[in-house]
Amino acid sequence: MIAFLLAQTIAITGGTVYPASGAKTDNATVLIRDGRIAAVGANVAVPAGATRIDAAGKWVTPGLIDAAGQMGLTEISAVPGTNEAFQRTSEVAASFNVAEGINPASALIPITRVEGITSTVAWPLGQLIGGQGVMIDLDGATVEAMLVKSPAAIVADLSEGSKDEGGGSRAGAAARLRRVFNDALEYSRRRADYSRAQMQQLAAAPADLEALLPVLRAQLPLVVYANRRSDIETALRIAREYKVRLILAGAAEGWQIADKIAAAGVPVLVQPLDNIPSYDALGVRYENAALLAKAGVKVVLIETDTHNSYDLRLQAGTCVGYGMPW
Repeated sequence: MIAFLLAQTIAITGGTVYPASGAKTDNATVLIRDGRIAAVGANVAVPAGATRIDAAGKWVTPGLIDAAGQMGLTEISAVPGTNEAFQRTSEVAASFNVAEGINPASALIPITRVEGITSTVAWPLGQLIGGQGVMIDLDGATVEAMLVKSPAAIVADLSEGSKDEGGGSRAGAAARLRRVFNDALEYSRRRADYSRAQMQQLAAAPADLEALLPVLRAQLPLVVYANRRSDIETALRIAREYKVRLILAGAAEGWQIADKIAAAGVPVLVQPLDNIPSYDALGVRYENAALLAKAGVKVVLIETDTHNSYDLRLQAGTCVGYGMPW
């Protein structure tokens, strides 16, 4: 059905258009030809034979992107057979790419798409280094048709969730991550020695160390889950040491060090409706996103519960209610 629509010329007329950049336009037309936006404006000529959609009294926006969750990788959280985002073989699973676990027929996709979310990033779950996330469009009968970017980033965890991988300590988890990074760099320099068994035992499998090299060469971002202020500072410290392109996820206490995050040029993925304190984030508050943005941090609003990804607009509205510029 979507492919059929994309083959037409479609004119969405009379709505208030909010483009990806620039000011809104009232009583505007969006002209779509062969699946591409051909023109946007108040004086766009509509070709004869175009399918018209009357948007009078409505807003027209680009499709929204939810940069979190496990869209296509989960169906029923409590049924293991429907969950594909977690590889249990090792706490370092950098080579694990979730793409082929995505189910294009997932029931969660159409109910998310109908609420205006047209793309998402599907992340692996768990462990110190969970694997490779991918960006997908919420359209397509095959994984190939849905994939926009693979991998989009590698995901690591420095929140309380990674303590077990550090022997029960946050400090141990950070040290383990550094050792893995160091071994990846050493492996890249001494592949021949490794093949001849002339190296000490490595901190992870060669495939996982190989997968980390684009991160350590600043070719691929590293998304790090961290909520407590001290954990965020650890992530910033490691990013400086290894010169990686860091993206923080969660960052519930990020508002406390918004100036440091801004100075580092690190974007933050924030779920605005998080406000229940825990030992991982005693300082969580609704104003987090607004305070980060005010300090100059690039803030991305997310909905981490895949079953509620359609609530992304609600997350944005909550941000505005707590100080984010409209």
